[in-house]
Amino acid sequence: MSPGATVLDRFRLKSPIGELMGYVRDGALCALDFGDRDESNRAVRERRFGVIDVREAAAALEAQRRLEAYLAGDLDALDAITVDPGGTEFQARVWAALRRIPPGRTISYTELAATVGSPAAVRAVGTANGQNPVPVVIPCHRVVRSDGTLGGYGGGLDRKRWLLDHEKARRAERGHPLLRG
Repeated sequence: MSPGATVLDRFRLKSPIGELMGYVRDGALCALDFGDRDESNRAVRERRFGVIDVREAAAALEAQRRLEAYLAGDLDALDAITVDPGGTEFQARVWAALRRIPPGRTISYTELAATVGSPAAVRAVGTANGQNPVPVVIPCHRVVRSDGTLGGYGGGLDRKRWLLDHEKARRAERGHPLLRG
């Protein structure tokens, strides 16, 4: 271990949307990457934490288990994952609002901007959404364009579509109504 380094406990999870790499610090999920983006996002983690020592550790298993449960159909499993995404005060407001969007539902960037009390900051909300270091758990995939089309997603539109379809199908199985389809 490097002296003064931040220790991040990592887990790897094979999923229908590709390999997920999660990073836990002090019991909170601080980063989640798609395996094909993990290396490119390393610089983001290093900017936040400085020198990092990564270890495969049991401390990350709880977040991994809850993600596995979500992917298996327990949409509420993500709510129990403690997150520490860092970020600015504005980003924290956006990311907290994202966590309040129920699974299987979507809102527009315009609606999200109004929700965080900054109705004119649609572009800033989009930027914060795109800089989310804990996708899936902080469900940035639930934000769509005003016309209902998917828009962008850092993990790719196929992953965004899969996540939304997964949530809608599970909600339908449980008989929950959807706001948008």
